[in-house]
Amino acid sequence: MDMLSIEAKLENMGAVQDFVSARIGDCPPKIQNQIGIAVDEIFSNIARYAYHPSTGGAVVRIGVDNDCVTLEFEDGGIAYDPLAAADPKVSGTAEEREIGGLGVFMVKNLMDFVEYRRENNRNILTIKKSLVK
Repeated sequence: MDMLSIEAKLENMGAVQDFVSARIGDCPPKIQNQIGIAVDEIFSNIARYAYHPSTGGAVVRIGVDNDCVTLEFEDGGIAYDPLAAADPKVSGTAEEREIGGLGVFMVKNLMDFVEYRRENNRNILTIKKSLVK
């Protein structure tokens, strides 16, 4: 897997997206877009919440084989399992819905596999997307 170690700050989103895009360039545009959305949601959550109110590092790993892209996001911030929360209510008007949770819900629906684990005081979120449909 290729690896990018970077400060978890929103200003670094472009570098993270470039790192991922350079490695998935051959896959269909729809899948590139879905992966881009997932990367944006996950990295922005790490940047906003993992070390709040300070900052810290993040590691992004990517592996691409013939039919699957695997991404791992790792941080040393507070323990947080984004998959433990119930999915948000998506029916009704925007005013009726609770704020938050939509980004993780989107990632879970766009990706084929999403898994969280806590290892050595680090959060690790793994996502996978099939390149064949």
